[in-house]
Parts: sequence; C-alpha cells; structure tokens
Amino acid sequence: MTLNLRMLGTGGAFANHFDNNNALFEENGFTLLVDCGITAPRALHEMGVDLGKIDAILISHLHTDHVGGLEELTFRMKFQLGKRPRLIVPEELEAPIWEHTLRGGLEYPEAGVTKLTDYYEVTVLKNRVPAELAPGFTIEALPTRHIPGKPSYSLVIQDKLFYSADMVFDRALLEEMVYGRSCRYLLHECQFTPPGIVHTTLEELLTLPQEMQKAIYLMHYEDDIESYIGHTGTMRFLRQRVPYEFD
Repeated sequence: MTLNLRMLGTGGAFANHFDNNNALFEENGFTLLVDCGITAPRALHEMGVDLGKIDAILISHLHTDHVGGLEELTFRMKFQLGKRPRLIVPEELEAPIWEHTLRGGLEYPEAGVTKLTDYYEVTVLKNRVPAELAPGFTIEALPTRHIPGKPSYSLVIQDKLFYSADMVFDRALLEEMVYGRSCRYLLHECQFTPPGIVHTTLEELLTLPQEMQKAIYLMHYEDDIESYIGHTGTMRFLRQRVPYEFD
C-alpha cells in the first residue's frame, strides 16, 4: 500500500509565509490529520478537504501551532456535520488536552457537552505500543524531548515512516528508526540556526551520515528557506500542500 501525504503547512511556530506544520495522511481509504494548529481549518478549506472525510485527528503535543485550530474543527464536526470523529492522543495528553486546551471553549452544558468524549471517540496510545487505527493502518507514539516537563511525541506510521513533530536532536532515536526499525522515510523538523534549545537544528542533522540524510524530509522551518536551498546535504524539503507518496 502507498501512504499518501499532504502537509497543510510546513512552517515553524513563528513562520509567516508558511502555515503550521500539520499533516494529512491517507492510505487504504483511511484519512488521518496529524495536529491541528491555528492555520489548519483555513488550510483544509483552501485545499478543498471535506471535513466529513477525516476519519481521525492525532495530536502530538499541546502547543498552539499543533492544537490552536482544534476547537474550531471540533465545533464544526459536531454542530455543522453532526459527526463524532476519533481523537487519537498519547496517554499523557488525554487529560491535559481537555482540561488545559479545549474545556474553556468547548464545555457547553446547555447542549449536553461537558467532556472530551461528548465530542470525540477517544483512542489513547500507549507509549511505544503500535495501534491499528483502521485495517492495515498502524501508528506508534514515541515520547520525545521538546519542552522540559511537557509531554511531546513523535510517530512511527505504517512501520516505514518516522514523523518527528517537535523535538530536540536525538541521534540515538534516529539511528534506531533507520537501523533498528528499518524506517525508510524520516520527516523531521528543522530549525535553520543554532542553538537548538527545544528544536533540532540543520547543523545537527548534517552530522548524520549521508545514508541517513537521504531518508530525511525537512519540515517545520523558518521563512528564509530559499537561503538554505542546496545547503542541506542529501536531505530534501517537504513543501506544503504538495502531494507525496511513500511506498
């Protein structure tokens, strides 16, 4: 099966020319939205995506560029479409995503909605335990370092693609993905300039051997991307709204 991808956006949190780094994966009739930042609802509209065809939404962590559009999307799913989609969350995010992110806007006792499960069919991912979201579609949540004390996750999709979300450089994890797990594609965030306090820098990724770099697609970058064309080794840039296929 071919895993299809369109990035709603490929920008870092403060990018102005690129939308939030959120992704739409499709395979075998199943559509998964990974993260739903502030720009996601507009991007989905401009891409012509039918919200009713989104089967599940997965959240990697609770920063606004990854969850800022989830309140709007949730309201539209329930009150415009009458749909209760699946929300996929790693176990450490199940309580905080309601209490710290969504409750203030979505709690609506008069309409009988007072908890997360009134809006969503919630699927909780155990750390490093693969879950089959649909026949033939598997995903695994890996805890990764981003903001100290704040849970954040990367993903393994279909046992062949690693999706970093936001994380500091972790060479050992990337080596595990390529050499231990045989992931053929690494979709990795990239901050152009050091220091990489809470993100991975281009300089750090360039320390990887070329055979690993060849598997890497760069995302979550700043607006000055054109200055770095030709300076990323054998790594390629993901472009927002461009269709990709991963066999």
